[in-house]
Amino acid sequence: MDVNGQINAVQRRLGTRTLEAGEGRVLTIAQTYDATPEDVWDALTNAERIPRWFMPITGELRVGGRYQLEGNAGGTVERCDPPKFFSATWEYGEGMSWIEVRLTPDGDRTRFELQHIAPVTDSDEFWDTFGPGAVGIGWDLGVLGLAQHLGPGGGVKPEEAPAWLLSDEGKSFVTESSLRWRDASIAFGTDEAAATAAADRSTAAYTASPEESPES
Repeated sequence: MDVNGQINAVQRRLGTRTLEAGEGRVLTIAQTYDATPEDVWDALTNAERIPRWFMPITGELRVGGRYQLEGNAGGTVERCDPPKFFSATWEYGEGMSWIEVRLTPDGDRTRFELQHIAPVTDSDEFWDTFGPGAVGIGWDLGVLGLAQHLGPGGGVKPEEAPAWLLSDEGKSFVTESSLRWRDASIAFGTDEAAATAAADRSTAAYTASPEESPES
């Protein structure tokens, strides 16, 4: 895998949005793929294709339908405008956030953009500890999977991802992703030392072996 090529192909930024409940923090990740909007849309919304690049999913992938990603988030599909846009809630544990996905034609290619919107709380301990990398690295792994799925073949299959993350190549990918999210955090206005410390903790969390994890 060309780790640097994939890392450099992705755009990352942080921003804000006003929500009904107050201020929201917006994490944006984007990549342009050598595929038509219709093909990218099908890869994103076809329950038979999603597990081939992301993870197993159950539920009803329609407006108002509930979905559940195996071992991860679930939620409700809120809006759908194929092959351009969809939005859904992103519910994990006690947390509630939202995702919005936009597809834009770019010549013979398609620009994929995902925004993950979460409310800013008074006690944002998790964000202060790990910064945007906690979520951003996961989305980087997702757009990597989508790039390999839409490409000529090969690469890391979803079921191989846990072992790959512990390989030298996987650790290199996570480290580079974490550094880019650190840079996005600094550009957003985060103190450089705080952003770097949070990135280091995110990198360690993603690359820790089971024996090193806090639960062991």
